[in-house]
Amino acid sequence: MSPIPLTRHEALTAWADFLPTLGRYSSQRNHVEPLHRNVSRLSAALRHRLLLEDEVVSDTLRTYEFQTVEKWLQEVCWRRYWKGWLEMRPDVWTSWRRRVQELGETLPATVMQRGQAVAAGESGVACMDAIARELIATGYLHNHARMWWASYWIHVERLPWELGADMFFRHLLDADPATNTLSWRWVAGLQTPGKTYLVRRSNIEKYAPGLLNDRTGSERIADGAVSPVVATEFAETARQTLPDYPVTLPRSDDRVGLWLHADDLLPEVGPLADLTPATVAAFSNGQRLAALGVGLADGLARSGAHFKCSSVLHNDADPAAGICTWATAHRLKEVAAFAPTVGPEADLVPRLRTLLSAAGVTLTLVRRTSDAHAFTLARAGFFPFWEKMSRHLRQQNTLMTRR
Repeated sequence: MSPIPLTRHEALTAWADFLPTLGRYSSQRNHVEPLHRNVSRLSAALRHRLLLEDEVVSDTLRTYEFQTVEKWLQEVCWRRYWKGWLEMRPDVWTSWRRRVQELGETLPATVMQRGQAVAAGESGVACMDAIARELIATGYLHNHARMWWASYWIHVERLPWELGADMFFRHLLDADPATNTLSWRWVAGLQTPGKTYLVRRSNIEKYAPGLLNDRTGSERIADGAVSPVVATEFAETARQTLPDYPVTLPRSDDRVGLWLHADDLLPEVGPLADLTPATVAAFSNGQRLAALGVGLADGLARSGAHFKCSSVLHNDADPAAGICTWATAHRLKEVAAFAPTVGPEADLVPRLRTLLSAAGVTLTLVRRTSDAHAFTLARAGFFPFWEKMSRHLRQQNTLMTRR
């Protein structure tokens, strides 16, 4: 099995193996060790919904008392918090994408060359270079290592956070628009205004001493040697109303096709499970990483088996146009899908809806009930969110222990 689960079977197996270890998760999770056995490594599976947060939370609460696993449950819920926060502030995503393009066109060549060297693991600070090379080789990093490296990029190398976030987004198997973008903003001091995260050598010595076997350049991250960059806010962060998507699929007698996308690869569980599609299709203009194609193929195979219809992957330079072509070729009257969260898939929706409407096809998007609930709670910081979410989870825990 891959060390990073990329199919539902792999994810379920990895989760079954990790569940019995949750009692020590809180005390061990910050330690960065080879193979990363102190953490679940399920982030890619959760990001692409090969495994649902709901499944993980339910299994956890059936097995443990809430207080024993509160830190684990917090970490599981962070991803939903970030998504909900970004759903109400979509300009943060579009601003970041715009800034990446602008910086690529306007930064001096010397700055771009330095950024390329740091990203390739050639900065001259051995521990940071080891982290960069691990990311490139595996598509994964421990969260602590991500924070250290992001801080090094921003506050030591003084490089634009937007380009560092772009490097992570292109390489991480679990990179989603919300978690990646907002975590980088946090390190830069934008997500919690004025609060930056500074890398410290003593912290690496405590949690990842092996990274400092080679101390070349480590004086640059010595405690007290790093001063924060004051980042500029380019995005509009005022809270907007959440998109209003139904949580159940409206009944329809029309000929329906299922659009499967990388934001949710588990249509056989949840509000789409009883759909009777004529066909299932996924569309790509080239996966960010070849390995992510494994998860997409797995989702298509499961969908075809569950819905008892054809399932196919289309590679198309223009996915919105490709979806429209697929719909008309199959004489569909409706295309159904999970509502994508803010990011590349959601960016397709306005134009896709227009193209399908012109062809006489309805686009129906639904949202999982638990997502809709969690997103409404993500109005401000994480801990107000967690206060409300934890009450909900404690109630679940009480009900489960009474059975």
